[in-house]
Amino acid sequence: QVHLAESGGGSVQAGGFLRLSCDVSSYTYRSYSMGWFRETPGKEREGVASIDTDGTITYADSVKGRVTISKDNAKRSLILQISSLKPEDTAIYYCAADEFPGLPLKPKAYNYWGQGTQVTVSS
Repeated sequence: QVHLAESGGGSVQAGGFLRLSCDVSSYTYRSYSMGWFRETPGKEREGVASIDTDGTITYADSVKGRVTISKDNAKRSLILQISSLKPEDTAIYYCAADEFPGLPLKPKAYNYWGQGTQVTVSS
């Protein structure tokens, strides 16, 4: 069982920056592919960025160039840095993990999810 806990959300103005963290409880942290997803009311949850166990990174086209996903292995944390925030980035951001997701940015490919952290971007 893997427990995920996101933090770092908040309210920022457009053009600002946020750093989201996801703490992972499992000691087998390195064996999980992980990703960040976001969801807004009335829309399906969408993939933002993912990082595979071999370090392969995938970004959604909608955020490419503005986000960086990384792992802090010493702290067993997944990090998402978002710059040049836009109002359309407003969403609940979730981190997810799976041993064999297959499809890096597809929510249905991940079995373990955190509770989410709210990000609100005002214009």
